[in-house]
Amino acid sequence: MRITGEPAFVLHVRPWRETSLLVEALTAGHGRIGLLARGVQGPKKHVLRAALQPLQLVRLDAAQRGELAQLRHAEALDAAPLLDGEATLAAFYLNELVLRLAPRGDPQPELFEAYAVVRERLRAREPLAWTLRRFEADLLEALGVGFQFSSDGDGEPIDPAARYRIDPEHGPRRLLSDRGQGERSHAATGSALLALAAREAPPGPDDLAGLRRALRPVLAHQLGGRPLKSWDLLSDLGRILHAQRGGDGAVEGEPG
Repeated sequence: MRITGEPAFVLHVRPWRETSLLVEALTAGHGRIGLLARGVQGPKKHVLRAALQPLQLVRLDAAQRGELAQLRHAEALDAAPLLDGEATLAAFYLNELVLRLAPRGDPQPELFEAYAVVRERLRAREPLAWTLRRFEADLLEALGVGFQFSSDGDGEPIDPAARYRIDPEHGPRRLLSDRGQGERSHAATGSALLALAAREAPPGPDDLAGLRRALRPVLAHQLGGRPLKSWDLLSDLGRILHAQRGGDGAVEGEPG
């Protein structure tokens, strides 16, 4: 199968042998694909090598043969976002999430569009915590395993004043006041879930922190119990920032 003039976002790149690269990309029409880019380390291949960077939007030509497609040509369509600090770790997390959850060779136009949106939010330096929570919800929805978040798993409207945990297969479940602290630690407010349903940022940092805690078990379930490397990095970052703040307050509002 030939792939011609296909828009794609570069997710991950690693060296292969002496002069080649293994590339993972999210394409508009073919979903996630693996590419073998041969002979891109030479001095005459600088433009091609520069285009094959994570977050870069490219137009590519390739020939699908077996599991990996042979990359024939790629050109950058714009400039990738220039990120630093927490935003760089956030981008690493987003790419790892797509790599782990999006199957190869399965067209996902909604996911491609969601990735385009989150990429521009990173470029515009939008608040990271909300940017990540929104993309997590968009990703789950695009893969067919998400929830509306405006109603619970039984179809009842979400109560803004209540608290909910998200069952990975059932959806939001309202917590009773006598539930244990362990279950409540993975809960979000109803108002936060309604904001997520409307793709509007929740009003307060506590709501964002609750969304992070509530969505984490859902993502872990879809990942088959194998945690992401970026979760460890973001957790380490949270501890560092917590220490720099003198241990005053929790780090629940950190982006990961």
